[in-house]
Amino acid sequence: MKYFKFLVVAILISACSSQMKIPITSDKIVVEKIWDKAPHSAFTDLIRFNNAWYCTFREAPRHVSGPVGRAMLLKSADGKNWQSIDSFEMKGIDIRDPKLSVAPNNRLMVLMDVETYKDGKVATRSPYISFSDKDGKTFSKPAKSVVDPSITSYSDWVWRVTWHKGWGYAVVYQPSALYVLKTKDGSYFEKVSKLDIAIEGYPNESTIRFDKEDKMYVIVRKDKEDQMAMLAKSSPPYTAWTINKMNYRLGGPNFLFLNDKTLCIGARLYEMVDGKLKPSTAIFLSDLDGKIYKTIKLPSGGDTSYPGMVVYEGQLWFSYYSSHEGKTSIYLAKVPLSQLN
Repeated sequence: MKYFKFLVVAILISACSSQMKIPITSDKIVVEKIWDKAPHSAFTDLIRFNNAWYCTFREAPRHVSGPVGRAMLLKSADGKNWQSIDSFEMKGIDIRDPKLSVAPNNRLMVLMDVETYKDGKVATRSPYISFSDKDGKTFSKPAKSVVDPSITSYSDWVWRVTWHKGWGYAVVYQPSALYVLKTKDGSYFEKVSKLDIAIEGYPNESTIRFDKEDKMYVIVRKDKEDQMAMLAKSSPPYTAWTINKMNYRLGGPNFLFLNDKTLCIGARLYEMVDGKLKPSTAIFLSDLDGKIYKTIKLPSGGDTSYPGMVVYEGQLWFSYYSSHEGKTSIYLAKVPLSQLN
């Protein structure tokens, strides 16, 4: 495994370029490559469960590879030494964007997007789930979840589940709609409300979080028109929305509350350098209205982003994937919370 540290400079941390081979060292932020077994490893998530770390991601020949992607599960006792403990794959199927959460039954739940193909094109997209045993050692065979029949389509991409007071909330994005859903057990997702009424420009990947007063926050990726991400907010029962346009374009967004006033966001950063688009993975700090005021760029480039995020013992643990060193691989950054002040 390749291990290196890099130097924090002022507010913006310079990313290692794809040509850089010599590690830069510092005592600030530590980044380690933890997996590179497949030609393309991507779309991560990270969680701590039963005093161990779990990281999940997709392995495939490339970013879009047809019906050959599988979901991997790694486990680590210390966050340094990682072992593969399971994988999910189906013949003729592409499995994408596995996400981890701890369900109310105190089992790890893996949510996956499962895609079938016909004549070389995606025919269906459906959510599937797998549950661990109580010790997090073994996982059930993935089972298809049902999306509320009143809104279901041929392409139901349920992107991430966040549990709150016994309910799991998620956003499903479809070719022409975006809905908030809720579930008790992951097997059935019930419609809560339509989210894209005030969001134009193909809203899609979305992460839900809750504040201490039960208010729902949703960061939404957009890929058309001005492409700026959106921050949606709603109070129970989550049917009326306040929508704020953010000041950055974000890809594969994840986030958490750093404190009562600050959102800590992980996503793809899009920059124009010498007239060319140069993506990287970054950590963003935002106020509660979605105004980003600080950006920390991690060693990354090319095909990159889709982080998992956990705050643990004074550090932000941050998984992501990147192709800046050639092969698209999985990385883990450990960021002292003092660097996020």
